[in-house]
Amino acid sequence: MKNRSAPRHAAARGVRLAAGIALCGGLAAAAQEIRRPPDPQRGAPPRLAEATPPARGPVVLNDDGGWCWFQDERAIVVGDRLVLGTVASGRHDAGRRGAVEVTGVDLRTRATTRFRLSATPVEKAGRFDDHDAPAFVVRGDGRLLAVWAGHNVDNRILSRVSTRPGDPSAWSDERAFVPSPSSRVTYANLQRLSAEHGRIYDFFRGYDDRFKPSVAWSDDDGASWTAGGVVIDVPATFRHRPYAKYASDGRDTIHVVYTEGHPRDFDNNLYHVYLRGGRLFRSDGTAIRTLGEGLHEPAEGTRIFTANPANVAWAADVELDRDGRPFVAYSVQKDSAGLPPGQGGADHRYRLARWNGRAWDDAEVAFAGSKLYAGEDDYTGGIALVPGDPTTVFLSTNADPATGQPLVSSADGRRHWEIFRGEKRASDGRWRFAPLTADSTLDNLRPVVPVTPGREPIVLWVRGVYRAYTDYELEVVGLLPAMPATARAVAGRVSDSLQ
Repeated sequence: MKNRSAPRHAAARGVRLAAGIALCGGLAAAAQEIRRPPDPQRGAPPRLAEATPPARGPVVLNDDGGWCWFQDERAIVVGDRLVLGTVASGRHDAGRRGAVEVTGVDLRTRATTRFRLSATPVEKAGRFDDHDAPAFVVRGDGRLLAVWAGHNVDNRILSRVSTRPGDPSAWSDERAFVPSPSSRVTYANLQRLSAEHGRIYDFFRGYDDRFKPSVAWSDDDGASWTAGGVVIDVPATFRHRPYAKYASDGRDTIHVVYTEGHPRDFDNNLYHVYLRGGRLFRSDGTAIRTLGEGLHEPAEGTRIFTANPANVAWAADVELDRDGRPFVAYSVQKDSAGLPPGQGGADHRYRLARWNGRAWDDAEVAFAGSKLYAGEDDYTGGIALVPGDPTTVFLSTNADPATGQPLVSSADGRRHWEIFRGEKRASDGRWRFAPLTADSTLDNLRPVVPVTPGREPIVLWVRGVYRAYTDYELEVVGLLPAMPATARAVAGRVSDSLQ
């Protein structure tokens, strides 16, 4: 790695670091394969958004809630309940502004509960931030553990435990854990390993205010925590912070996919390591060092994607296939080389990489469209993987995912982000896409696909207006499995518990 002549947020940009749904019936049959942007002289291809959306539309699960994409799991399925975590903006009720909430949905009846997890504020008065969304894990006794934190506000990692197994409607008192007095924390990522006697890991950011991926763990199902220090360091005077995504087999291995820094500051490559038995390993099983020592620099991991000023990566999701091998979805910004901040971000692509046991197979999947807003040129609508299935993705884009043509809604004449299901064809390895939303008047962003053992996949996303991570008007919606006719009478019933 080498230092940039000027960080990407500077007024003039120098050379950047170079090292650095088989879900619903009624999906349209119309689908297109990914290809390069059309030649204007040859005319525009037909728009994919003209295809018919699913017969069964999305259900509103929480009328006020947003999430970032660096907390996992934001949504889990436990028995017949869907559990999801969000941060309210107060768009309908000012009393909910900044509230960290958990929503429970009975998948048999659609009966919904909502509970306010945050007993104490996590942001300054009057503020809300989607970085504060909680993560969940199921404890050994079946009860749920929720963990969340503010966005670099203080040194507290907050948590609660549900009072009954699998039930998100009632929770114990809020607890606070301080990794160190000087910590400034954000994010929560929970993984429980049965082979380590049920140890729960929380991967967060900000131990000792070092702005880096960090870790703490609990050997008593979240009742108490031990700070473990920084996981990925960056040897630079500029405060680069790697962005990481995590996934595990629930038994003995946790996979970590990460960048060198924020893509506005760094020409990010993408890397992978895994944790097993207290040690960090490269993808091929080469040992690096203990978790307690951490990575001394990002390049100690296995490089998945090599960046340059016109290809800057940011991780979006990571899952494991049926053989326990990781596969990764990420975005790449293509058009910002040599431009000042705010002038790039018009062309992003989604890519998918899969570890085959010897190397990473990596290829472009779809056009991701443009940035969500000025100032964060690398924010995309998001792409979600289906656990266990590297041939299916759900993505948000304001461009036709196969051609790159802008998606302009016939409903209001404006460009909007829509949700698509992508499927990789076994016959030729190419991707085809079908819309889950079309001609919207609001944006559809940040899809999530929770693990649904024994059920058809569930896809959730946030819908509304997104101006910034501290300024949004969103609701959480989802495409859920069909409900038995006998249960429809109680569909939509909501119970609030705002302790």
